[in-house]
Parts: sequence; C-alpha cells; structure tokens
Amino acid sequence: MFGVLNLNKPSEKTSRDVVNIIQRIVKPAKVGHAGTLDPMATGVLLVCVGPATRLISLLQQAPKTYVAEFRFGERSDTDDATGTVEYVHDATEVSESQLLAALQTYVGTIAQVPPAFSAVKVQGQRAYAKARRGEEVQLTAKQVTVHAIDLLEYSWPVARLSIRCGSGTYIRSIARDLGVQLGCGGLMSALERTAIGEFNITNAVSAADLNAENIAEHITDAIRIVSHLPQYRCSADEVALLKAGRILNVVPEQLRVQSPAANDATVAVVCSEGMRLLAMGEIIDSGERIQPRAVFCHDRKS
Repeated sequence: MFGVLNLNKPSEKTSRDVVNIIQRIVKPAKVGHAGTLDPMATGVLLVCVGPATRLISLLQQAPKTYVAEFRFGERSDTDDATGTVEYVHDATEVSESQLLAALQTYVGTIAQVPPAFSAVKVQGQRAYAKARRGEEVQLTAKQVTVHAIDLLEYSWPVARLSIRCGSGTYIRSIARDLGVQLGCGGLMSALERTAIGEFNITNAVSAADLNAENIAEHITDAIRIVSHLPQYRCSADEVALLKAGRILNVVPEQLRVQSPAANDATVAVVCSEGMRLLAMGEIIDSGERIQPRAVFCHDRKS
C-alpha cells in the first residue's frame, strides 16, 4: 500500500483515534496523518499509508479550507466552545459591515499567537499540558498566511465563515482576536475542514466504514500527492540506476514541469508513463542532474 486516504473525521474523535483505526487495518504498514484536527472539529483528515508517510510534509504545505462558526459575546480559555466559557454581558452588537471590515485585516501574512490550549511546545512541554495544570502559558506570535476569508452567513451573535489558509494557522485564534478587535469577545463554536489542496470533503470517507477488504479501493495513489511538482520520467536503464541510489543525468525531454510557475528544486521521479511514483529527487548542478532523496521503487519497508 502506497498512497493517501481522504477521511472525514467525526466530532469528538482525535486525529490519533482515526489513525489508530487505519493502523489496525493495514498493520504492519506505517500510517501517519497530514495535519491535526481538534477533537471538536470534523472534516478532511489525510492519512498516508506505507512509504507515502515520507510525503506527509508535502501534504502539510498544501492550503487548507475550513468552514467555521464564530460566536460573539463570549470568550473561553481554549478559544472555542469546549473550554470554560465566559459571557461578555456588556457586548455591543456588531453590524455586518463592521464584521466584514474587520475580517479583511486577517487576510494575508499575519502574526498570530497560538491558543494556550494547543500542541505548541513551551520549554519542552506541550502548551495544553501546562494550561491544564493552571500554569500561565505565554506563546510567541508566529507568521501564518490566510489566503481568503468569506462571510457565508451572519446573524448576531453567530457568523459562519469560509477560511482558506496555510499551514500552522489556528482558526480559533482568529475567532479570539476578532472578538478582541471588535470589543465584544469571540470564540469558535464549530469547525469543518472542507479541503486540503486537491482533496475535498465531498470525496472523503469515514474510517469506520473501512476494513481489510475495501480499504485498498479508497487509497489514492501517491502520484497524486506530487501532482503539482515537476516530473522526471525515467527510462528503464535509469530505473536501475535509481534503485542503486545513483545520481541521474537529466535528459531534458524527460523533464516535465506541471505548472509554468513551478521553480521548485524538488522533482517527482516517475515511470516513463508518468503513472507511478518511483522517487523524490532534488535537481542539482544547474539542472543537469537529479539527486535521489527518497527512493520508493526498491522500498520494501511498510
């Protein structure tokens, strides 16, 4: 098994819970997910199987899309509805035009402080562990990218939003900061991840519906994970060199760039038909050679 499962994570299950279900089905193959969802959140959870676990970092770089519900006039220690909620009794109703104007200040590259109840490490410990013990948690703001925020519905005090963002963005931090900016308090009351890159909620399956007999038909081939990267199509002789871990000399007509804007030194090394991923490589020596970095065509480890 060498690919990725597009799973629909249910509420109240951790991402690890879902991974464990898959692990029991495919063991001894390796399994890993590409981006944690909080227990309250639902939606797309990509789980890589077998050697595809070595491609998780590529999936993590893909933009993510969420549908979130924010509730104003409230705040909590977790920045969402699962924590200790405090009502802001003097909160003034915010108009739709005020909300729309405020939302645009969160689009672009912004500095964001993660929630105190998060997996960010502080002095070697997870922030949530310190927060649960009642210890003060001071986190440093990090640069994150928010590509777009669209207001889907709004009726005070509840807003429903579509947010497209980069890796490391905390949606509940946006709810918290928005509430502070508007002076009314805010928290995230629901969250669904609807897409990671090309993987969409409409094609996601429930891990509970999978078993040893049907799981293979739901695994998307690893070639899909690298579809945005330049491809180098190997000849039969080059496959033999690749299996030996040898550097490949680039034959220009065998190098195909998927996007005119692509200038990444990372290249997907594929079979001559382009249907099977053989390795990941790095273009070196001014584009004349490819150094293999992860070879799959001889990978017998699960």
